[in-house]
Amino acid sequence: MKNTALLVHTCDRYELLYKGFSFFFSSNWDFNANCHCYFATEDKQVNIDGFQNIQSGKGEWADRLRYLLQEKIKEKYVIYFQEDMWLTAKTDAAFFNQLFELAEKYNWQQVKLHSADIYKTKSTETYIGDFNVSTLDNEQSDYLMSHQVTLWNREFLINQLHKGEHPWRNERKGTKRLRKLSPQIFHVDYFDENDNPPINQNRPGIQRSGYFTVSLNGTFNDNIKHYLPALKQGGETEYAAKIEHNFTHQLVHDGKARPKKTDIFKRIKNWIKGKK
Repeated sequence: MKNTALLVHTCDRYELLYKGFSFFFSSNWDFNANCHCYFATEDKQVNIDGFQNIQSGKGEWADRLRYLLQEKIKEKYVIYFQEDMWLTAKTDAAFFNQLFELAEKYNWQQVKLHSADIYKTKSTETYIGDFNVSTLDNEQSDYLMSHQVTLWNREFLINQLHKGEHPWRNERKGTKRLRKLSPQIFHVDYFDENDNPPINQNRPGIQRSGYFTVSLNGTFNDNIKHYLPALKQGGETEYAAKIEHNFTHQLVHDGKARPKKTDIFKRIKNWIKGKK
């Protein structure tokens, strides 16, 4: 019985990233993992290989995610992804299936699956293959609430989503709330995120998957360079050219130029000047 969902949470303006996410996910994800895959847009209807497309409707980030988790997804556990996290290496279904079994058996609430030096961990006696299942030091670690790849108890995640929070506020405020609550948070070095090395006491020879986040503030960042050759070799030359164009000109993902920020005092001065 599949009791875990893999959720890719996105917005309609970032449709340009969907094909790239799908290309590298399909190439690297082991679909023998015992989970259902959902690709959540706002209103758009899309076809993504291996995924069921669901919609959240418009709204603030936390409100849309909360709606999906309450109304569209019924599995007990959720692996959270975003559309700008493009895989770089094969995953292993055996790892995930054991992870799902342990989470169910011990009622784990949150298992971070990405490595970063902002986390300070303590080893446990539990291993999944050669990966140590470590626990976070909640006082010494930062970003207890993060939107990187994590296995969540669905109800626990719902409780971390406060009405009207945009993603940055949710990470900041959510971290403060979790630090006060001090739940047991687990960590496994499974995904090499943005070339971050493992941080736990694993056995020798761990076989990690990985991903780069290719977007920052609505535009492609330098990480996109890792993926362009593979897209071209895979026959997606036109798509790769579109990405290169947007990256070079720093266009936002919907193709529009980034709005220029104008100093508020300069705007007032210009407005007064225009009145004279």
